[in-house]
Amino acid sequence: MKKILSLSACFFILTACILQCYAENTVLELSAPSAILMEASTGQVLYEQNSHERRPPASVTKIMTMLLVMEAIDNGTIKMDDMVRCSEKAASMGGSQIYLEPGEEMSVRDLLKAVAVASGNDAAAALGEFVAGSLEGFVAMMNERAKELGMNDTHFINCNGLDDPEHLTSAYDIALMSRELISHPGIFEFTTIWMDSLRGGKFGLVNTNKLIRFYEGANGLKTGSTGEAKYCLSASAKRNEMNLIAVVLGAPSSKDRFADASKLLDYGFANYAIANSLITEEELQPIKVLKGTQPQAAITTPGGYNVLVSKAKVNEIEKRISMPEELEAPVRAGEKIGEISFYIDGQQIGGTDVVAKDNVDKMNLFEMFTKLAKHLFYGEA
Repeated sequence: MKKILSLSACFFILTACILQCYAENTVLELSAPSAILMEASTGQVLYEQNSHERRPPASVTKIMTMLLVMEAIDNGTIKMDDMVRCSEKAASMGGSQIYLEPGEEMSVRDLLKAVAVASGNDAAAALGEFVAGSLEGFVAMMNERAKELGMNDTHFINCNGLDDPEHLTSAYDIALMSRELISHPGIFEFTTIWMDSLRGGKFGLVNTNKLIRFYEGANGLKTGSTGEAKYCLSASAKRNEMNLIAVVLGAPSSKDRFADASKLLDYGFANYAIANSLITEEELQPIKVLKGTQPQAAITTPGGYNVLVSKAKVNEIEKRISMPEELEAPVRAGEKIGEISFYIDGQQIGGTDVVAKDNVDKMNLFEMFTKLAKHLFYGEA
């Protein structure tokens, strides 16, 4: 029996743990006690140091705040141009702020800018209240979303990262939510800003993430620092097809966190690459369909696919194609037809399903008779 796959199951990316073996067993000298390097498109961890140790994240918390805001925008719940009225509670946050006054109105766009660039605690609180109706409701949303993303080391108490003994996460979990945030490309409108302003140019902004100006390919994401958390950073950078996320928690100084993140990113870009364009058009030629209303079924690979490999092995990828020579009608769009898998040294490093592009129905008796008649009298196939 043929199996029609659901949308969520028809495409898969496999990245093997053996990737670590292809680069030298490097131990990076980091000042931070906890860190991780993750490739965004595959979620592959390239380097880690106490990555599941639960620690206070300071304003790196705001990655989840921005994620929920971007999701609300993308699903139509709120709009960038919506005006948000600041409450007394939001205005009283303290710490890093843009000094919102109770009753002051600012657009969602400007508040997102204030969060991403200046780490405004008041702006984050105003956005949280706008999305969920209350800060308590927004924090509940944050924790629920964390569970959905598999952030098992995380418990949020607030939306801005102010110190609380129960407000904890890990470098690994921050990488997970960072990866999810950059799947919304609209966030780069804000996280890549170096200098800007609010209130018609009256309030200047300078990005707290110095890598945006000084690191090639940097496109985000968020800094954080408090007395308990020390200096934290989730840094994102993209070169060619590869976007890396480096998370540093508990660095002793601001300079150290940027140095650690740069070291992690340098390691990733030096040792790994994304291999794509591995499937040619000739390998996706239509397949013959028996007893179908169309003689052939067009095939495709659903969505994009990335294979992360060591740069030392990028030219050693072996491709294995499993595809039938013919199909029997009916064929349904999205139905799995075959597989293309990629290997290095006999180990599978990735792959994708091959699916039918369109429906091909089965001929009824009249259609079969008509086709037979045309073949007998006119020589048509």
